[in-house]
Amino acid sequence: MHALVTGGGGFLGRAITEQLLARGDTVTILSRGRYPEVEALGATGVQCDLSAPGDRLARILEGIDIVFHVASKTGVWGPRESFFSANVEGTRNLLEAARAAGIERFVYTSSPSATFDGGDAEGKTEAQAPYPTHFEAPYPESKAVAEKLVLDANSDTFATTALRPHLIWGPRDPHILPRLITRHKQGRLMRIGDGTNKVGITFIDNAAVAHLQAADTLAPGAPNAGKPYFITDLDAVSLWPWIGGFLTAVGLPPISRGVSAGFAKFVGGVMEWVWRTFHRPGEPPMTRFVAAEMATSHWYDLTAARTDFGYTPLVGPQEGLDRAIAWAKDELAAGRL
Repeated sequence: MHALVTGGGGFLGRAITEQLLARGDTVTILSRGRYPEVEALGATGVQCDLSAPGDRLARILEGIDIVFHVASKTGVWGPRESFFSANVEGTRNLLEAARAAGIERFVYTSSPSATFDGGDAEGKTEAQAPYPTHFEAPYPESKAVAEKLVLDANSDTFATTALRPHLIWGPRDPHILPRLITRHKQGRLMRIGDGTNKVGITFIDNAAVAHLQAADTLAPGAPNAGKPYFITDLDAVSLWPWIGGFLTAVGLPPISRGVSAGFAKFVGGVMEWVWRTFHRPGEPPMTRFVAAEMATSHWYDLTAARTDFGYTPLVGPQEGLDRAIAWAKDELAAGRL
């Protein structure tokens, strides 16, 4: 199988690429820049801007059997148009080019935030989590719109599916774990809410293998064709005790301060106004979206993924935590965190 992995140099895209190469598949990674370390593993790297691909994309897709569309503009802050250009228009262009190239399978990396309405989501199935009518940030809105494009493109000749891995973590994590460590070292990390919220998290190897398992069973008319799926590790965690345990395990002090969810959301709204009004650089220290995400429970029923394409995690919670702790300790000792 010859797979195209967009964003193949990123955290999840690289893990998918490594698993594909390990089992003998041919992989081309598509990104805006070069990733020599991934190409050294055996992948072929090509460069293309999906929001304005021109004729180059058609040539890239020649000989491709399946597309893993992992690339995405992420973040909790930024101009709406930048998220929609990358995540919506980029997805639309790739879908159209894949169909024109005669490719029959398309696996899209979506996000549970596409269904996040600001409240608790405890044990919900995909059917119980519709797209909300209001989004607190442009990223989840853009992922919802892009996911709809992918699922609506499913047909009797072009099979599509969307996976929604939640809070991907583990070694080489460029987002969640480094941000927690940095903020804690700066004295800026505070528990939001009462600390009892449960959250589904996804170890990086498990997020990657879910994509391979979904791809291997995907075909026109297959059970997973045209459907979205929540992906997490099998058991949810109590978020703040889990964060606190990780931080102390890597040698940092316990989290000592907390604020209510309502106050955090109020502060987030004020900071958003300040950043937007005065065009402050970077992202606000707090936003309404982050406040809601960190204070609510959001874990999901995985029955559909386990039934329709046999989702089976590779790594258990303790092994994953041990590996993440070892990696973080090395990064801290080297001064990279």
